Amino acid sequence: MTAYIVRRLLYAIPILIGVNLITFALFFIVNTPDDMARIHLGAKHVTAEAIERWKREHGYDKPLFYNGEAAGVARLTDTLFVQKSLRLFVFDFGQADDGRDIGREIRERMWPSLAIALPTLLTGLAVYISFALLLVFFRATYLDLAGVVLCVVLMSISGLFYVIGGQYLLGKLWNLVPISGYQPGLDAVKFLVLPVLVGVVSGIGESTRFYRTLFLEEMHKDYVRTARAKGLAESVVLFRHVLGNAMIPILTGVVVVIPRLFLGSLIVESFFGIPGLGSYTIDAIAAQDFAIVRAMVFLGSVLYILGLLLTDLSYTLVDPRVRLE
Repeated sequence: MTAYIVRRLLYAIPILIGVNLITFALFFIVNTPDDMARIHLGAKHVTAEAIERWKREHGYDKPLFYNGEAAGVARLTDTLFVQKSLRLFVFDFGQADDGRDIGREIRERMWPSLAIALPTLLTGLAVYISFALLLVFFRATYLDLAGVVLCVVLMSISGLFYVIGGQYLLGKLWNLVPISGYQPGLDAVKFLVLPVLVGVVSGIGESTRFYRTLFLEEMHKDYVRTARAKGLAESVVLFRHVLGNAMIPILTGVVVVIPRLFLGSLIVESFFGIPGLGSYTIDAIAAQDFAIVRAMVFLGSVLYILGLLLTDLSYTLVDPRVRLE
């Protein structure tokens, strides 16, 4: 087990380095600091002096990889690569273009994002898997057909419809929950009910069809026929054997959601006024704050790689073949 974990960690290091290099190239070579200055200054005929002044104020006036004007080690450290990119590996995100501390903002905003994403993930998994198992249990019946049609209909509806419809129906018409806003502590529950409900309902169609396909594929395998031949009830075969053997693809699908637990949902947080990392990223893109966007891209990469590692480790719990390997 230890060798397996170490091997997976070693795989993650070059991936993270590659992502960091690509991000640096996109933000400082493809989109140069001069381009950033022109975008922020907002004038087509901005002067060279104004560009240099903006770069100096925001720390973008240094060379990319080698500073020939510095002395000693500073020739390598006093560069954009070290100051703006390499420091991300120790989670030193620096300051936003407007002077705010990015690390502090992330620590404050991650909790509202978690408050939405975690119950949405857990509730959604329970609903989607249960619904899919129900359809498989009554497979080839009118109930199964009606469930598949319902899933296709739900998949065909835009996610914005659920947001706007939920706000109008539950917030404005029935006045059950606030339409938008957020408060810390226990008062946050009333603000989170509607976003969580919208997140779960909007994913029923796609997720249920995915899990139904997995379970139907397992139903035709030899171990299922063996279990039936032993006289086990169909419900026991389905909920004990089929569900257990379908856990690997289910866990693989969950890994995609892990970064969202911290980074939040861009659309949901923006529409419901939740001060999480999703709305933080949207605001940074709208304000063209490249420091925040760069930090969020790197953080998302780290979380995704961490999710892959956790998924590999979870395989050892549900698949004995991985443990033997």
